[in-house]
Amino acid sequence: MSTQGRTTTEQLLEADRRQPDVATFASGVSSASQHAALRASVRQLGTLLGEALTRHEGAELLALVEKVRGLAREPEDGELRALLEGVDAPTAVVLARAFTAYFQLVNVTEQLHRWQELSAVDEAPLAATVRRIGAALEEGRLDRDELDDVLTRLEYRPVFTAHPTEATRRTVLNLLRRIAVTVSELEDPRRPASEGPRTERRLAELVDMLWQTDELRIVRPEPTDEARTAMHTLRFLADQVVPDLLAELDRALAGIGVELPPSARPLRFGAWAGGDRDGNPNVTPEVTLEVIGMQHDAGLAELVEKLDHMLHELSSSTRFVAVTDALRESLKRDATALPVTYDAVRRLNAEEPYRLKLSFIRVRLLRTRDRLDHGTPHEPGRDYATFDELLTDLALIRDSMLAGGDELTADGAILRLIRAVVATGMGLATLDIREHSGKHHAALADLYDRIAELETPYADLDRPARIALLSQEMASRRPLTGHGVQDLGDAAHASLSLMSAIGRALDTYGAAVIETYIVSMTHDVDDLFAVVVLAREAGLVDLGSETSPATARIGFAPLFETVAELEAAGPLLEALLSDPSYRRVVAARGDVQEIMLGYSDSSKDAGIAASQWQIHRAQRALRDIARQHGVVLRLFHGRGGSVGRGGGPTGEAILSQPYGSLDGPIKITEQGEVISDKYTLPGLARFNLETALAAVLEASVLHRKSLLPRDVLDGWNGTMDLVAGRGQDAYRELVRDDRLVPFFVSATPVDELGKMNIGSRPSKRPGGTGGLEDLRAIPWVFGWTQSRIILPGWFGVGSGLAAAREDGRDKTLREMYGSWAFFRTFLSNVQMTLAKTDLDIAAGYVTTLVPDEVAGVFDAIREEHARTVDEVLRLTGQKELLESSPVLRRTLALRDSYLAPLHALQTSLLARSRAVPEEAEPDTDVQRALLLTINGIAAGLRNTG
Repeated sequence: MSTQGRTTTEQLLEADRRQPDVATFASGVSSASQHAALRASVRQLGTLLGEALTRHEGAELLALVEKVRGLAREPEDGELRALLEGVDAPTAVVLARAFTAYFQLVNVTEQLHRWQELSAVDEAPLAATVRRIGAALEEGRLDRDELDDVLTRLEYRPVFTAHPTEATRRTVLNLLRRIAVTVSELEDPRRPASEGPRTERRLAELVDMLWQTDELRIVRPEPTDEARTAMHTLRFLADQVVPDLLAELDRALAGIGVELPPSARPLRFGAWAGGDRDGNPNVTPEVTLEVIGMQHDAGLAELVEKLDHMLHELSSSTRFVAVTDALRESLKRDATALPVTYDAVRRLNAEEPYRLKLSFIRVRLLRTRDRLDHGTPHEPGRDYATFDELLTDLALIRDSMLAGGDELTADGAILRLIRAVVATGMGLATLDIREHSGKHHAALADLYDRIAELETPYADLDRPARIALLSQEMASRRPLTGHGVQDLGDAAHASLSLMSAIGRALDTYGAAVIETYIVSMTHDVDDLFAVVVLAREAGLVDLGSETSPATARIGFAPLFETVAELEAAGPLLEALLSDPSYRRVVAARGDVQEIMLGYSDSSKDAGIAASQWQIHRAQRALRDIARQHGVVLRLFHGRGGSVGRGGGPTGEAILSQPYGSLDGPIKITEQGEVISDKYTLPGLARFNLETALAAVLEASVLHRKSLLPRDVLDGWNGTMDLVAGRGQDAYRELVRDDRLVPFFVSATPVDELGKMNIGSRPSKRPGGTGGLEDLRAIPWVFGWTQSRIILPGWFGVGSGLAAAREDGRDKTLREMYGSWAFFRTFLSNVQMTLAKTDLDIAAGYVTTLVPDEVAGVFDAIREEHARTVDEVLRLTGQKELLESSPVLRRTLALRDSYLAPLHALQTSLLARSRAVPEEAEPDTDVQRALLLTINGIAAGLRNTG
């Protein structure tokens, strides 16, 4: 390479080099001033909690809590063990509640101070991103047409799921939000001194009410309950966050001369509760339709509230402003269709055309809500049949304002309303459907057996024969169901009932209600072909003919979950898009193909290093194949809260995707306690959504191709291959040890987790033998986290890094950490997991709970942990973890001082619970106390699910 070439490469590497902000990965405060304010708030809330405990439980209990906390600083202290063993079950419940309540208070005040710290930055995320885009336009590195093209399909869609990791009740979250608001009022320097006593008393009342509130659900939630929880968050975001966030996007883009059309959807929301059928027998077609109805009832109520606010604001009079003929004509039509409404509003608002129009829109929304609730027919002009009709009415108001020269209001209040309405639609979120591939093949076996035309039964066909059959079937226009759907087998009836329910939902609520049918456990193209054939039977797909275009009312997405599936993802997409019939389906969906990538099972299958790397490589292959076929790739990242399930800061994760893999649209799951951590407070919710949206915009516009030379990229790829390969070897050696499952079950409360009324989905797959493969990835991660081993987030990384270093790649590793966003993000997430891992606390679980014959597994865990810490420190240039952020270390140490007693109590309670014979009735207080410790530890560690 020439000197000039080397200089260019070095400049490129230097341009990408930066030190990661570890506070971002820990979701904590990092400045001394905010840490001091946080400590003051924690002391105040702790004092109030102690007073509440004294009022309700007595001073002796408060003294016991403090004694346990003091003794827990020495994990090997026999005095603590003896004390906890002597505590009766009701007292154990109070102890667990006290420490859990403390963490709930710490979390919400930390969220408050984190937001205060983030809001003090000089440049917000969207402003910074748009500034970089503007610079690229000025320097000629970005073409304006290319920017406009990307903006037409820009879409960040967080998808709220219902996996069993969020242990905090919605009632408690509402209380905590009010506590945060009150703390903020007390800290406001502008607050009149006279209001201090009143505000302090209000704070004491709220903390006392928190103590009086049951942290545990009485019954296990049903899918409809989980949907209500998601709707609660979505309505909060729609009201408190979305309008101002999208207004900021408009403002930032206007600064570089770019305008988004009002119909653009740069932000929208998705949901899984009520649509995720895989492994959850409680999600039936009837439940799916019920959840969709609930979403629309809540969404329309939210729109009516927005209209009420706007009615108070838009008081423009025709004495002073002119309106368009189009708006006048629409008001005449409205008056004819809704005469009662017209008679009610014309006397006061006759000269206020915008108020008149908004009044009619409001009534039509109310009538739409009533129609959907009662299933009555649509009445043109009196309610809304489609979302587009609503958007047209709102656009009439804005167009009239623009025509009259009132750009300030047109691009202000009314545009904020339109943006918010477009983001949430009438139903708050678009529901995904997910089902296991095996269900579809079982259904087709029923149908083919019914018509008896195959020489070999469908169920006995090998995969190539099945692919050929289904490819031919897709091209056919005949109905497999023949003369009707009577006497169908159970599997066929279940699948076709679901397809029929999807059709009814689309007919009733419109095309945006359900967009994607996700097929889990996708191994080859027949798994997608099968569901397309079933959708055809229900009238959801029509491949058309040479003279008529194809129609597809929903799209279909494979879910790649294991490392083997991720490795095969590229060839599978090539085969899918090369099939003429399936390609017509994709064309009918606007040439958009969605692919879902599963982080949880791939990590459980092969370890964190191999999982993350294979997902990265799969995205590259999928990107290239989609481009070759002229298809827009919409990647759906199935991430959890913990690093072991793909968690970590969303913005960093988006920017670490392969160049060119993000081309406008992206979907990312939000689940578990991460939802409450990110979205409980409006300011923090705004920052988190803005950071992610800015990252999607930047990655789609500025990260379309890498400028680094091929030899540098090849060196990084080869090094990462080695890290991932050796990491996978070390991980699989551990999980294939016959002692691991009994060790895991003994050393963690995973079995007890299944008794918590957290989610509607069973924690284990049905019909298993009790092995590792039967356990879902979520409790696998959650269990390890409870005992502070947190193995899925780091095990194998040390072996992989050591292998690369010993192979002479140390310089390359340092280059990768400095200048490769993927590797830097990966390693930063691992470091944060290591910082939360505490093998001294874990040793207490092992010593107390694990049988001697399997306890030796812990030695292998300790050895790999030490290796991983050493390699991470060597690569990051530190002497100890989080050395670069001493304030954050102090914050985590503060948490640990309260986590230690919860771990000690949990260990004692697990031993007590497991000592009860299986045939005996369990002590309900012991079980309750145990579940409270699970709650408390989850709250203390936060990103655990």
